[in-house]
Amino acid sequence: MAAAAGVIVALGIGAGAYAFTASNTVPASNAGAGAGAVTGYTVTNLHYTLDTTTPANIDSLTFTIAPAVPNSGSGKVVISAALSTGGPTNYTCTTDATNGTTVTCATVSPQLTAALLTGVTVVAAQ
Repeated sequence: MAAAAGVIVALGIGAGAYAFTASNTVPASNAGAGAGAVTGYTVTNLHYTLDTTTPANIDSLTFTIAPAVPNSGSGKVVISAALSTGGPTNYTCTTDATNGTTVTCATVSPQLTAALLTGVTVVAAQ
C-alpha cells in the first residue's frame, strides 16, 4: 500500500512538472548559410591636385575605379595615405554621380603633404 501511495505521489509531481514545461511557445525562425564571390577593384589614372598657394600640399586625389562604386547607399571609398612620419591618415572619398567610376578624395583635413606621402591604399566596397 505504501508503494502504491509513492507511485501516485510521483505521478502527481510528474504531471505538475509537465504542466509547467508544456506551456512554452516558440515562433518560427530562419537560419541559413551562403557563399558569394568577392572580387577586387582596379584603380587607374591616379592624379594629385596640388594647392595653388602652397604646392607642397596635396589638396585632393582623383582616380578611376572599376567596377563602378555607387555614390549613395552602401557604396564607399576610403584612401589611407601612408606617411614617412605619423599616420597613416584616412580620407573619405566621393564618386561621381554619372557612372561611379571617377573618385575624388579631399586631403585637406588634415592637410596631406607631398614630402611625407609614401603610399596610398584604396579601400572600396559596394
